[in-house]
Amino acid sequence: MSDKTKNTSIYSKNDVVNRGRTIIRTSIIGIIVNILLAGFKFVVGVISGSIAIMLDAVNNLSDALSSVITIVGTALAGKAPDKKHPLGYGRIEYMSAIVISLIVLYAGVTSFVESIKAIIHPEAADYSTVTLIILAVAVVVKIGLSQFFINTGKKVSSESLVASGTEARFDAVISVATLVAAFVYIFSGLSLESWLAAIISLVLIKSGLEMLRDTISQILGERISTETSTAVKKTILSVEGVQGAYDLIFSDYGPDRVMASVHIEVPDTFTADKIDVITRQITEKVYAQHNIAIVSVGVYSVNTKDDKAAQVRGEISKIVSQHNEALQMHGFFVDFEKREIRFDVVLDFVPNRKEVFDQIIKEINQIFPDYNVFANMDVSYSD
Repeated sequence: MSDKTKNTSIYSKNDVVNRGRTIIRTSIIGIIVNILLAGFKFVVGVISGSIAIMLDAVNNLSDALSSVITIVGTALAGKAPDKKHPLGYGRIEYMSAIVISLIVLYAGVTSFVESIKAIIHPEAADYSTVTLIILAVAVVVKIGLSQFFINTGKKVSSESLVASGTEARFDAVISVATLVAAFVYIFSGLSLESWLAAIISLVLIKSGLEMLRDTISQILGERISTETSTAVKKTILSVEGVQGAYDLIFSDYGPDRVMASVHIEVPDTFTADKIDVITRQITEKVYAQHNIAIVSVGVYSVNTKDDKAAQVRGEISKIVSQHNEALQMHGFFVDFEKREIRFDVVLDFVPNRKEVFDQIIKEINQIFPDYNVFANMDVSYSD
């Protein structure tokens, strides 16, 4: 599924409150429309003797079932956190998307099997003007419904709605192919509907596999969008006294339940009470503006008492920057009394990360042999 909502969006509080209602309302509309379409298509399929139209009716019923699953999943995901699941049930929505993906796969496989049977044992179809009109109307309705589902799903970051909309889009393609096959048969006597149904079934199987892959990827944990991470860092840096924000890590417990941790840089002259005020301001502002809960704030102190520290930092930063695999250095602090140098190096996702890190430390030790170097090897969790 190429248009998936793979990254967490930035919500306002009102969006979060109305999100569940929007998903349920959209799904109910889908159920009603799909049941009506399934009934019309099944009757038309029986009258015309078209296996493609009857399979299309079955697909509409599977779409209705998908909407039912979306409603159930949304209701369960909205349950309040409890002792057993203190972070809530938001990830149930992802499980719902997996079930829908399996339904799409099942529909694709069964359609393919029936199409092969029809190819081996063909039966002539009887297309009337009414049949063609009903199919044309069904195409228009299905395209509109699919776009409605996808747009709404993206707006509220619902993988289940996007998955249902993608399935509906393929159903519209099936109906278009059936129409084309009908016209070909009427004007040439050549029956292609079974072959078209088989090809479309394979495309449907591919779509189901992609939806399944993408949803599993979300459950495993994906990188947050650049838009979100940049906006959250900007909010953190807007708090007075914060000189840097690093190691911003997001944990997704559902589309509207995102938690994060971050390290900030503050001057080494700040007292504990001053830092406490800053961390509280960070958590309050980030939640108010982005509906993301900052659950942990680590602190790096920045040397401000000795100009020599800036010189040492510049030399080490130069060493780090000479390695293309090193993306960033932060959390730098030098203790001249204890003769210690501390910092973090962010490395790209390369197979030789450990070798690059060891080489950087070796080069620093050669320039500062009298200092103990304490460095952490970090990865780029977010942009």
